[in-house]
Amino acid sequence: MRLSSRDRVLTTFAHQTPDRVPAWCGASPEFWDKAKKQLSLDDEGLCLRFSDDFRRVFADYAGPNLTPSAGANSVTVFGIQRSGYGFGQPLSHPLADATLDEVHTYPWPDPDWMDVSKIRGEAASYNRQYAILGGDWSPYFHDAIDLLGMENMLYKMYDQPELVDAVLGHIVDYYAEVSRRIFETAGDQIDIFFIGNDFGSQTGPLLGEGLFRRFMLPHLRRLIDLGHEYGLKVMLHCCGGFVQLIPSMIEVGLDALHAIQPSCRGMDLARLKADFGGRIVFNGAIDSHHVLIDGTPASVREATREVLDKMKPGGGYIAGASHDYILEETPVENVLAMFDAIQEFGCYE
Repeated sequence: MRLSSRDRVLTTFAHQTPDRVPAWCGASPEFWDKAKKQLSLDDEGLCLRFSDDFRRVFADYAGPNLTPSAGANSVTVFGIQRSGYGFGQPLSHPLADATLDEVHTYPWPDPDWMDVSKIRGEAASYNRQYAILGGDWSPYFHDAIDLLGMENMLYKMYDQPELVDAVLGHIVDYYAEVSRRIFETAGDQIDIFFIGNDFGSQTGPLLGEGLFRRFMLPHLRRLIDLGHEYGLKVMLHCCGGFVQLIPSMIEVGLDALHAIQPSCRGMDLARLKADFGGRIVFNGAIDSHHVLIDGTPASVREATREVLDKMKPGGGYIAGASHDYILEETPVENVLAMFDAIQEFGCYE
């Protein structure tokens, strides 16, 4: 029996086998615009062509004007001026030398700056046909790095742990309240609380398990508990190799991990499936770089089939690229080959 996209995804989150493996498409605006132009499709038409089982809703920023300073191309709600490719890199770390009192008196953003009034109508417009992603992205690890500096933050975890706790606490206070307002407004129309923090690098976690458990895990638990309070599944986007951290993420109730990069150290798909597949949903795993960018439609089709052979059995798997941002240089025909192969090889008997 053919399921709706929403039922297909929720069945997968229940670690049962749906009619087929759900498909996920996350793409950079540059790739998305290129694909729409090349295929002569609008946004929804492209989602349908890719058989994407998800749709996403966002709050609108309605706060003070965030004006970049000279030399910057963007500024965050935390006052971080950034410059460079894409989202860029911070030009300064305003709390690098702050005292604890200065952390508490820093001009933290106000949740009132986010307008949640349109979310319910947008989510309801999909008539429960798709799995709806909502909530604030909540990249608290990255914001703390912006405010303190990476190396400086790591030193302070040993020398001034209470200051790092205070910075993270203020950041997550903001994100949690924004998401709470979203869920109060439209929680019955949202299925998955989708958040993002990249705790991994190409060669392993950016934090050891001890520091991760001490400083990051309590805030991840807080966000997970918030989503569960409203009956939502919670999915974390986490790039890189971080297999050492997965048991702790499962301990605090995380439902799904995205996007699973098999080219990173420790992220062997067969081992991940064997060790954790019954306890957490994996989303992604089809190599965005060596397969989608450098491959051909024929090689992409074969690589997708190989990933499905490893990750599909028993449910608990969503198929898609190994990063949420399919990059502009990715050939559209390769992405089509991936999604067509998911349809071809993803059916459960």
